Amino acid sequence: MMPVLMLGAAAPVALAAADVPASPTIPAPDAPELAAPGTLPVGTTTVELVQPAQLDPLRSADRAVLADRRLTVRLWYPAAASGPAMTYSTPLPGEDGKDVLFTVPGIASDRSAPATGHFPLVILAHGYSNSPEVLAWLGENLASKGYIVAAPAFRDPPISIRTEAARAVPLARRPLDIAFVASEAARLAKRGEGAFAAADVSRTALIGYSMGGYGVLTAAGAPLDPAMAARTRGALAPYVQGAARADALKVPHLKAVVAIAPAGGSPALTPWTAPGVAAITAPTLYIAGNQDRAVGYDPGVRTLFTQQAHAPRYLLTLREAGHSIALTGAPPEARGRFWDYEWFEDAVWRKDRLLAVQAHFITAFLDRTVKGDETRAAYMDGLIVDSNDGKWPDAPSGRYAGYSPGAPAATLWKGFQPNKAMAMSLEFKPAS
Repeated sequence: MMPVLMLGAAAPVALAAADVPASPTIPAPDAPELAAPGTLPVGTTTVELVQPAQLDPLRSADRAVLADRRLTVRLWYPAAASGPAMTYSTPLPGEDGKDVLFTVPGIASDRSAPATGHFPLVILAHGYSNSPEVLAWLGENLASKGYIVAAPAFRDPPISIRTEAARAVPLARRPLDIAFVASEAARLAKRGEGAFAAADVSRTALIGYSMGGYGVLTAAGAPLDPAMAARTRGALAPYVQGAARADALKVPHLKAVVAIAPAGGSPALTPWTAPGVAAITAPTLYIAGNQDRAVGYDPGVRTLFTQQAHAPRYLLTLREAGHSIALTGAPPEARGRFWDYEWFEDAVWRKDRLLAVQAHFITAFLDRTVKGDETRAAYMDGLIVDSNDGKWPDAPSGRYAGYSPGAPAATLWKGFQPNKAMAMSLEFKPAS
């Protein structure tokens, strides 16, 4: 039985030009150079992918319960022409477990015709109880720069449900769904269907936030500990190290991985067995706040960066930032209650600043590793680790908005304005 493909999308909200709120995809004037969207128009749509007869960890206890797994995948892609910008509408679970609907203004046009060409594929995995639309700022940004971005909606149980069965669902389905979407993208690209027709799956990248970070690191090759079979109520039993399908989760043609505040590095969750993330050979960019209380920093994300010995990797640390670094800024509907607001905002950093810095470095990293653009190396490989140490001796004085040229004229990171590269560090370790 073949998986089913269905086209569809949320209807755009029509707004008069004067009433359109600022999209989080459009950075503020103090954003680093590569944060701005590219030159290509952006389209978006959704597809439904169906994987038959999947074990349901939420309902499987004494006996296995099988059900078709239906994934709605949000696509962002280079479009043939510009169209009306849409507003996304999507829910997140409230404190009582009930959905809170909110809206996010975008720059993409709903169901625009895809551009012709071949564009690298990016699979974008959201966090526990999140949705693809909270990462629209990144999906749209990358599509405008010549990537096709596929973001599955994983349909986790509400994060407020603390049962063993509820926690088993994201642990089981993240790597399974990511591998399935990669496989389906390859099949549909070969058949020339929809927006996938322009996807070049020989150049694939994975990006994951939080629980999605655990998913992409697993799909990049980190072997699952046999204990994960029980923790997922049997759903991952065929895929743990030593099992019959242990290699089936690894995404082929992988050129790069971006793990934003990924779960899996702290003692609270140890999903992998030796060699763990050291089994990953694709270049990797880790992004984390050093005050992350959800997945940990050290131990936590820094632990993974240190352990991934067989791949070139970067660690971008946003000092004093917490866990909610990747979600869009709090929309109006989420500003009335602490629980809802806490999904989105950081205690210290401006959210638009967090998103802009990440878009800048993710662009440089993917352009270099996936597209082979070595001019982007200058944005990643500087003379300093700590942004506060950067110097630009010949920078014009005053409120100058130009960007640092980087080495050798300046040690200030390339692409940052004077006084705007603060409270960050960027570390690099080569493959051993």
